[in-house]
Amino acid sequence: MPSLKEVRNRIVSVGSTMQITSAMKMVSAAKLKRAQDAITQMRPYANKLKEILENVSATLDTSENAYARTGAVKNVLIVAFTSNRGLAGAFNNNIIKQTWQLIKADYANCNVTIVPVGKKVYDAFKRTEYVTEGGSIPVVNNELYDKLSFDNVSVIAEKVMTAFAGREYDKVVLVYNQFKNAAVQMTTTEQFLPIEQKEGDTTKAQSGDYIFEPSKEFIVNDLIPRSLKTQFYKAILDSFASEHGARMTAMHKATDNAKSMQRDLKISYNKARQAAITKEILEIVGGAEALNG
Repeated sequence: MPSLKEVRNRIVSVGSTMQITSAMKMVSAAKLKRAQDAITQMRPYANKLKEILENVSATLDTSENAYARTGAVKNVLIVAFTSNRGLAGAFNNNIIKQTWQLIKADYANCNVTIVPVGKKVYDAFKRTEYVTEGGSIPVVNNELYDKLSFDNVSVIAEKVMTAFAGREYDKVVLVYNQFKNAAVQMTTTEQFLPIEQKEGDTTKAQSGDYIFEPSKEFIVNDLIPRSLKTQFYKAILDSFASEHGARMTAMHKATDNAKSMQRDLKISYNKARQAAITKEILEIVGGAEALNG
């Protein structure tokens, strides 16, 4: 049985840990509010823009649209989004597991390249053949989350789009956590390129429902790339909000566990202290009886 001093030290240690987890929970809650507002405002716009993108893309021939392609898939680019820091529950591990699942199962017969966005996914794959330091798409700077903006994210998205248009890759997939609420984040695999077309879009395209203003060339050269960058930005905003939601939930559970542990330790300490006092009393009484005898 541990001594009173050891139990007392553990109570102090658990209390210090509880203060840290509680502070981290409050910090994540404050950051979550801003991140949640950002993705909530962006999502309707991005979803509508994606719908327009799919419909417009269906009216174009593959020769006119560099971001639409058919044929066999041999080279695949996976863009995986995690955080730079841990203590967020299964947030990072879910993305790493999903990425491995894609490599081993879905694209087992393809040449796979990974662009890691976030330190945790980079650390998981940096010693593998899937991350190339000197490729056309360099390893993403992990400071991206510190200066998260559409312009900074667009630089990465443009490099991915250029590599696809140059036929370095036949398919680009985004793997990220989609934000639902503070407690729920859904691991999502989304095809970024080539642009997917809805069923029946071909019929709509042949019916001539679309009038291009100012011209079809402007649509291809401006609207489609802008729409793709918006989809990429939405994915990273989803991941960013999910990170803070997952960390807030994890720190809330850690704080509750620390409180429970501290309560149990205090009960154990009080029992041990009472037993020590009782023992001392019995020794005093025994000594007094021996002197009287």
